[in-house]
Amino acid sequence: MLMTFGGAARLLPRLAAAFFLTTMALLTACSPTLNWREVRPEGTRLALLLPCKPDKAQKTVPLGGPATPLSMLGCDAGGATFAVAVAQLGDAAQAGPVLAQWQSLTLANMKAGPAQVSPLTMPGAAAILVKAQGRRADGTAVSGQAAYFAQGAQAFQVVLYADRITPELAETFFSSLKFE
Repeated sequence: MLMTFGGAARLLPRLAAAFFLTTMALLTACSPTLNWREVRPEGTRLALLLPCKPDKAQKTVPLGGPATPLSMLGCDAGGATFAVAVAQLGDAAQAGPVLAQWQSLTLANMKAGPAQVSPLTMPGAAAILVKAQGRRADGTAVSGQAAYFAQGAQAFQVVLYADRITPELAETFFSSLKFE
């Protein structure tokens, strides 16, 4: 069957639209939900991977008694929240009690049940990993994992919150922690 020029002219917009939709579908399929990148909290030697461009925040909190400067980097991706917080203690001797209090406050805030605590292998620091199930402020269930460690007069909390945390997600996130 021979197509006339007029028939081809009517078919061209349909082909262009189909090509555009196919291209967009392929680009969407290729864009990762978790776009891992290395970040370094300012003023620290810590490096870690976050799956999205982090937001920054700073505030002063009462950790260990006196007001403690706290800086944070965090983002949401793939239905999970990823964050790192750094407390400037001023005295390395405060690290142990501050980290214990920080862990306790975090578990209380998420209304956690019994937590599972284990050592976390991390170059440059003695770290623990705390895993717990709890509730968000709106009452929905949440899984949380948090690493706690110190270097000198800096105390660190690295957290991951999601409805469900896969072992692969937690491994990628927490195994990226290192001091340089």
